[in-house]
Amino acid sequence: MKFVDEATITVEAGDGGNGCVSFRREKYVPFGGPDGGDGGDGGHVYAVADEEINTLADFRFTRRFAAKRGENGRGANCTGARGDDCEIPMPLGTAIQDMDTGETIGELMTPGQRVMVAHGGWHGIGNARYKSSTNRAPRQFTPGKPGDRRKLRLELKLLADVGLAGMPNAGKSSLISAVSAARPKVADYPFTTLHPNLGVVSVGPAESFVMVDVPGLIEGAADGVGLGHQFLRHLQRTRLILHLVEPETASGETAAERVRKIDAELKQYGDEVESIPRWLVLTKIDVLGSELAAEELSTLVADLQWTGPVYAISSHSGEGTEALMRDIYSHLKAADTTDDDETSA
Repeated sequence: MKFVDEATITVEAGDGGNGCVSFRREKYVPFGGPDGGDGGDGGHVYAVADEEINTLADFRFTRRFAAKRGENGRGANCTGARGDDCEIPMPLGTAIQDMDTGETIGELMTPGQRVMVAHGGWHGIGNARYKSSTNRAPRQFTPGKPGDRRKLRLELKLLADVGLAGMPNAGKSSLISAVSAARPKVADYPFTTLHPNLGVVSVGPAESFVMVDVPGLIEGAADGVGLGHQFLRHLQRTRLILHLVEPETASGETAAERVRKIDAELKQYGDEVESIPRWLVLTKIDVLGSELAAEELSTLVADLQWTGPVYAISSHSGEGTEALMRDIYSHLKAADTTDDDETSA
């Protein structure tokens, strides 16, 4: 199925049912009086988080969702039935925004979570509600209120612990395929990855984390060059970013120069991504040999004045990948412990 992470839909809540004007008419019952019932409330529209869905592709074909209208009131003080709600299954990580107001209505973060995206109309009042000592035969009633109509923008932000960033051909797809069961396309030309790929990395019994590989960035991505920034949203909810960079290329461009270019693009995207902790990972060290790889890594750290964690790996031979995955898990576990302590305090 084609990966789709943006969609536009229209939602319509049900209108409220009208109140009824009715008078009791029974044999041998004089002065029956008003008995018009209220209408029923209109149904609401809910977005529901569904673990079985991982793309917004279904919304390419179905773009309108409507709840049922409330029934009108009837005589004999019969209240109209409430309209049925409409539930729209969406993948975890979906952000929902009102296109007219720009308001963020909600985000689906946990399985089964429900977010009301359109409120049903209130019911109308029947004439039985208007009777009084001075108004013995009221003919007043109120119509039902219309339900909300909204045009929504859906934006899927994948839920992952670790994100892979870097230029095309930096080795992101090779890494995720080497350490997880994900099988993204791997080839020796740029932009092999055209959509994000998720993989579950297991480092031991009941010890795992989720990694996401996004299409590579190039200089000018903020202006739409290459695939632009359209997939960087999938890094916003990660807790750690691995900045992958390959050794010096045939063009003579150094690894440090490529790291700086990606840094500039991340800064232009915004603080949500730039503020996430980043580790530097030199890839494809099997083509250099141990001595040249160590020299390249030392030069890279010195040129960037990098103070964070740095690793050298080969996805092809597996060198360094196991230690990197184990350190990532330890980092995530320590962060979870810190968050729990802050919450309890």
